Amino acid sequence: MKSNNKLNKVKKYKLDQDKFRNAALKKGVNLIAPETIFLSKDTKFGKNVTIEPYVVIGSKVKIGNKVTIKSFSHLEETVIENNVSVGPYARLRPGTVLKSGSKVGNFVETKKSKIGKNSKVNHLSYIGDTAIGENSNIGAGTITCNYDGVNKHKTEIADNVFIGSNSSLVAPVKIKKNALVGAGSVITKDVEENALALTRTKQIEIKKYKRKSKK
Repeated sequence: MKSNNKLNKVKKYKLDQDKFRNAALKKGVNLIAPETIFLSKDTKFGKNVTIEPYVVIGSKVKIGNKVTIKSFSHLEETVIENNVSVGPYARLRPGTVLKSGSKVGNFVETKKSKIGKNSKVNHLSYIGDTAIGENSNIGAGTITCNYDGVNKHKTEIADNVFIGSNSSLVAPVKIKKNALVGAGSVITKDVEENALALTRTKQIEIKKYKRKSKK
């Protein structure tokens, strides 16, 4: 009896997905390899939307015009405005808002965050509980350290900010307008407008260093 119930649920799921895909196609959504794409009944699409293979769209997702969702991306409870690129391999968790012209690239995870107009988070980053302004660039490997083990804290990144690769922003923290954060920095204090923040240690080089060998 239980196996029949499971089989019926699988059949219903397949039928529902076919219905959701057909509805999207009728609206003009470009589904590449539709059988590999999974949608929700409440997904809202704009015009000129392309969804590549192996994308999963959960509930409460709204997608604007001229948007591309690249392969192996997973979206839920997210608002995407116009002219946005997502993925591949992006995970957009609940509370994500991508403003017009923004980009979230490969292996980027977002949660309860706004990516401002024309701002970019291109590679290998975690953006959580964060507000990013317009025309800012978040370098590869940037982490917003939003959880202190007890509470979540917010990161604020203003307009025209550049965050260098492999930086950690320890919330609560504000990076103000036109500021730069050097690659490899751990930022624990607010960075003022038009400032450069660096927290690197001095590089040391030992000449003719002899490596230890196994005994």
